[in-house]
Amino acid sequence: MTASADAPFRVVFVCSGNICRSPMADVVFRHLAEASGLGARIASSSAGTGDWHVGERADHRTLAALDRLGYDGAAHRARQFQYADFTRNDLVVALDRSHERVLRGWARDDDDTDKIALLQSFLADAETLDVPDPYYAGAPMFDEVLGMIERASRALFRQLEPAIRSAG
Repeated sequence: MTASADAPFRVVFVCSGNICRSPMADVVFRHLAEASGLGARIASSSAGTGDWHVGERADHRTLAALDRLGYDGAAHRARQFQYADFTRNDLVVALDRSHERVLRGWARDDDDTDKIALLQSFLADAETLDVPDPYYAGAPMFDEVLGMIERASRALFRQLEPAIRSAG
């Protein structure tokens, strides 16, 4: 763990196009860090495995779902995951197993591979390891996916928080 006053613990959330699931996870996780007083000691970001939406805002349904729960995703701009993200981050969180497979394929060594985890794996009672892609569904699916992401992000944060607090 590299979290300290000088070097925050860095997490990147990864989905397909970086306009639905991973921006949700980034916004929720950042909110948890800020609300706990650890905002300066935790840095989060998001990326996509694909380059289809680079530079675009999050999907309007993502932004609406976030807004309905009081989150602000307006600053998000999509980007593609880069090899340097392995170096820049302490934890690389995939939103489903297809992203996990891609990331493991891109990993250059065991250090990179050891940083990869599935978001749902932080839940002891997860019904599935995959957060479903809401892109081809309606607003209710975006709300459901955001609920899954909130629950798993809280579990992830609870696991990281004690070590981050003690590192400072």
